[in-house]
Order: sequence, then structure tokens, then C-alpha cells
Amino acid sequence: MFESTPPTPIRRALLSVSDKTGLVPFARFLTERGVHLLSTGGTAAALREADLAVTEVADYTGFPEMLEGRLKTLHPRIHGGLLGRRDKAEHRAAMAEHGILPIDLLVVTLYPFEQTVATNADAATCIERIDIGGPALIRAAAKNHGDVTVLVDPNDYAAVTEAMTHHDGATPFELRRRLAATAYARTAAYDAAIAAWFDRTGDEALFPARFSLTGALRQTLRYGENPHQRAAFYAGATAQPGLATAVQVQGKELSYNNLCDTDAAIELAAAFDVPAVAIIKHANPCGCAVGSTLKDAYLRALACDPVSAFGGIVAVNRTLEAEAAAEMVSIFTEVVVAPAATPEARALFAGKKNLRLLLTGGLPDPREAGFVMRSVGGGFLLQTRDTGCIARADLKVVTQRAPTERELDDLLFGWTVCKHVKSNAIVFVRDRVTVGVGAGQMSRVDSVRIAAWKAAETAHTTVGSVVASDAFFPFPDGLIAACDAGATAAIQPGGSVRDAEVIAAADARNMAMVFTGMRHFRH
Repeated sequence: MFESTPPTPIRRALLSVSDKTGLVPFARFLTERGVHLLSTGGTAAALREADLAVTEVADYTGFPEMLEGRLKTLHPRIHGGLLGRRDKAEHRAAMAEHGILPIDLLVVTLYPFEQTVATNADAATCIERIDIGGPALIRAAAKNHGDVTVLVDPNDYAAVTEAMTHHDGATPFELRRRLAATAYARTAAYDAAIAAWFDRTGDEALFPARFSLTGALRQTLRYGENPHQRAAFYAGATAQPGLATAVQVQGKELSYNNLCDTDAAIELAAAFDVPAVAIIKHANPCGCAVGSTLKDAYLRALACDPVSAFGGIVAVNRTLEAEAAAEMVSIFTEVVVAPAATPEARALFAGKKNLRLLLTGGLPDPREAGFVMRSVGGGFLLQTRDTGCIARADLKVVTQRAPTERELDDLLFGWTVCKHVKSNAIVFVRDRVTVGVGAGQMSRVDSVRIAAWKAAETAHTTVGSVVASDAFFPFPDGLIAACDAGATAAIQPGGSVRDAEVIAAADARNMAMVFTGMRHFRH
């Protein structure tokens, strides 16, 4: 029905924004087109400071702002001007009878509730950042998009400016419909954020009766995991540094697989307090190490499996300097991700036009609470993030021989890496460097054999190494295979009905073994 309504020039606009980005230039454009401006509070003040003529909503409605600003635009003269159908005679008559003037353009950016919550503000502050009038205005204007143009994002000002310039002050229906969809998506995300905050701060269960997931489109991707699949990247409202905060400094467009692998890489690198490098392929570490410098850590990580590292993803947990960058550009690498990079390092990467350099501005906190979601047929699964971390004091020595200090350092390093390997996961470590990784096998003993084989293939020895297992050894065979490969100590959760047999096998081979009491399955 709306498509047949001829577009009419915008004559009156209501502007009420918390984000004043681009406000004045856009309002000046409207004024120059003869558009009458209505506004509220701080927005009106900003327009007057720019010498733009504006009518306060309170002056138009004859009703003052009150309740400390909670009541501004909830008035029939405002909502009637947005909701009234221009093509219906009875609507026009009712509006004329009650002195309601049509409002052709609505510009609203909502109170920054999500950003306020992200600062860990107290409940009273968060409550005051819940916008009431704004969502009501947006929904009214979007419903009547046949006549009204609604803007909720300063990034869309240019599209409306261009449309009005080329359509004699009007906007085409296709644009109004798209902007209405954007508007409803914004109010839906806003309400979802508010509901989630109430769930987190109340006495309700961890998982509410209804769960909403929203995000802002960050990038439409070339394709998904495979070329016949379509994909996009959405950013959530979290302020936590990570993939969603990353700035791509250079390189080709990121793919779906690039993003998955990069996320895995930076999560692993961020798990260490000392200089660390993680090299990822197909979401699994093919090399990880710590060192005195990032260059040292990179060379040690690369040596674990240089064949698999070709075309991989590299993550570091420090500002990337030229010494490490010079080594990284010596082989083909898809992505390098770091909290920051020096100008000298950037200059080295600039010589590799296809290499993607991402700077996140910080590191994710491995202990930060949150959720992990996975789609299943007809729904999705939700779980809390695996934030479990183990310290020396948490380890339980279960064998006759206790680990040495060197073995303990390697065991804790291996346990951290193992958490980021697909199950069944086995990691051999020596001197806080991975020397063999076995990932994703259906039997644990096969993961042990693959990890040992990978080490031998790259001329690494597992003799004198330690072995980490993300879950318990269900039988002694996996531990025996690790011992036969040369491992002298093992770390695992424990909890098998055959723990006693596994411990006996370790004692018979003079292996030290510790239990963590915590499993790290990763599917």
C-alpha cells in the first residue's frame, strides 16, 4: 500500500540524539532545504550553538519537559505527527482538528545504555540510561515509513542527504523501508541489552526464560566456511578487546575462516603473561611458545611445525616490533594479529600487500565471564565461557615421583595450550614450547601417537618432554604411548574409573603425574 504513495518533500524534522556525530552538518543541510527543525534539550542547544533555527518540542506541544527529563516527547502532537497517514482523509482531518503537524523525518540516537553497562556503572546509573521516549518515537516513525523517514545511525545521514538532493527534498520508498528495518533492529537490540542486564543483576537463574542475541553488522564476507555458503560478521556490545575491536591495517578482505582462526589465535596468546606467540591452522595450534622476546617466542613456535604454519594465523600478546615482524614476513602468513604494532613493524608488513594485519587495541581477559553459543537443529545451545585456569597450588601430585620445577613449568604451559586444542587433545611440551600437537581424534591414544609423530616429522624430540591431556586417560594405553615417546611427566584432569591403573602405569615408568580436577573439552 505504501509503494503507491507518491513521495513528498520533507518539511518538518524532529531531532533528538545522544550521539551528536554529524548532527550539525546534517541539520544545516535540512535547514538549507527549508526543513523546519523540532528538537529537545541538549540536541536543541547544540543546534542553536551552530546558529540553526530550531523549535523546542516543549514550545510546540505546550507541555514542558518534566520528571528530570524522563518525559519529553511522549505527547499526541508528536506521535500523531509521526503516525498519521498522509493518504487517509480521516487521519488528515483528525490531525488538523487537534493541531497536529506532520513530522516527515525523525532522527533519534538512543541513550547509550550498552556503553554505560560496559563501564560497570551502578544500577541507578544504568536505569537512568534506559531510553523511553526514543524507542517509542523510532517505532512510530518506522511503522509509518510510507510517509516518514527514520534515522537511528549517523552513518545513514549521507544516504538521506543524497536522496533528498536527487528527489527534490523527498526520499524514495525503498530507502525509507530499509531505514525502517534498521530502526526496528536497533530497538530490538536495545531492548535485548536491557533485558540481559536485568537478568544478570537480578535473582533470576543464569539462563533466562527467553534469550536474545543481537549484534551490529561489521562486515559481509565473501563466503562462509565454503564458497557455496554465505556469511557475515556481527559485533556484539562488549567492550572487551578482541576480534570485534580489531582494526585491519592492511591486507586482503578477511574470510570467515580467517576470522575463526584469528579468534582462536588471539585467545591462546592472551592466556600468557610473558611474551607469547600462537600459530593457528584450522582453529588448532600448530605451534605455541613463550620467550624472552616476541622474536624468540615466534621462532620457537614456528619450529614446532613449520609446514603447518605456512598460510597460518599468528597472534602475539605484546606490541609487535620490527625484530619479530621481520621473521614473520619471511614465510607466507594469512593474518597477524596483535594488540599494537610499531611503525617499523607496520612498514615491514606493508611490503606484503596480501598479509592481513589486525590490531585489537588490547587483549581479551581469559577470565572474563560470558557465553558461548552454538546452533543446533531448531535452536541453539548456550554455555558459559571456559574461564577455568590452573595454578601450581591447584595441582595434585598422584604419583610416587613429584614433577621437577622445570617439568612443572612445562606442565602448566602445556595445560594452557591444551585448553585451546580440539578434543581429544594431546600436547607435548619442552622448555615451554610445543613440540607436538595431536588434535581432534576420536581416541586419546591416537592423539598421543599423532602428536609424537608430528614431533618426529619436524626433527623434534619428545624425549624429556611433558605431555598434557585435555581430559582423563580412560585407559593406561595413552599414557604408556606418551612415555614410550619420551615424556617424563603428565598433566590431566583425572576422574577416570581407571585412574588407579593409569597412576600405576606412570609409577612403573617413573613418570610424574598431576591431576588438575578440571576438564577442557573443546568441540
